[in-house]
Amino acid sequence: MKRVIVACGSGVATSQTVASKVKRILQEKKISAEVEAVDIKSLDRHVKNCDVYVAITKPKTDYGVPTLNGIAFLTGMGMDKEVEKLVEALK
Repeated sequence: MKRVIVACGSGVATSQTVASKVKRILQEKKISAEVEAVDIKSLDRHVKNCDVYVAITKPKTDYGVPTLNGIAFLTGMGMDKEVEKLVEALK
């Protein structure tokens, strides 16, 4: 199964909100994927086993997986473009 991780500072508030939105979008598009919210401190461990990383803060590292703008999912601004990238990455 494909795996999406969403990371923010604590892995609680913002990443949980974005992860819920991403899950809903994937369900609507009938795409099966596990979506998990994690804290930024454990990102290196989790990103190794994911297909897409949704970043709440701008990453300083290229993790070798598609990295999406999590703020777009939070605010709705630019979200359509990020949803397209998400769907493409999970095909």
